Amino acid sequence: MSRAGRPRLGRLSTFTDPGTLRDAFAELVATAIFVFAAEGATLSLGKGGLVSVALAHALALAAAVACTMNISGGHVNPAITFGAFLSGQVCLVRSIVYWTGQLIGAVTAALLLRITTGGVHLAEHTLAAGVEGWHAAVLEAAMAFGLMYAYHATAVDPRRARAAGIIMAPLAVGLLAGANVLACGPFDGAVMNPARAFGPAIVGSRRWANQWVYWMGPMAGAGLASLVYEHIVINPADDKTKTN
Repeated sequence: MSRAGRPRLGRLSTFTDPGTLRDAFAELVATAIFVFAAEGATLSLGKGGLVSVALAHALALAAAVACTMNISGGHVNPAITFGAFLSGQVCLVRSIVYWTGQLIGAVTAALLLRITTGGVHLAEHTLAAGVEGWHAAVLEAAMAFGLMYAYHATAVDPRRARAAGIIMAPLAVGLLAGANVLACGPFDGAVMNPARAFGPAIVGSRRWANQWVYWMGPMAGAGLASLVYEHIVINPADDKTKTN
């Protein structure tokens, strides 16, 4: 599609379109797979340490993205979906359906984890001493910027080879997420994903004091990365194959 046509609102019928609902269900399942592993690793932090948590995030996210690359685009994150909306990869209506699936998937994973661990209290994402909310929001934005940039470079860029993108996108996004956990986990949990914070909060702590950090930061970072990549990195002459 042409660059001038972005972003798009979409048709209301997209809400009930079987293809859209199928794709959203794929996002639901993939997000549940990721959150279950990531939150489970966080619960066992005392046993395995930060490296184990980072590895769990990297492997689970890579697998979740790989499972959905050919179905929904492999977002597994409301912030990635927001970036995809800004760059015209999905319309607003489809984005809303994706967000719904991702949030339901995160809640489902958190609920399943709590039930299967005998009611263990799910970890609450907290800020380290001396880290203010706006510090954490900027940190989350920086990490999400990297994820969205990597996603664009490996999964969206029209100049990439499709077969290579299917392999490289899960690896790039997963490995970067793991690296971010190692680098920033001690400061604010390195969430990078609004659904990742939302599910455990609904099922576990039900505390919302820092929830805005894990929504505003990733959304802003992913949105900025999408605009930067689409308007600076990609040559408009090469941008001929975007679809909904």
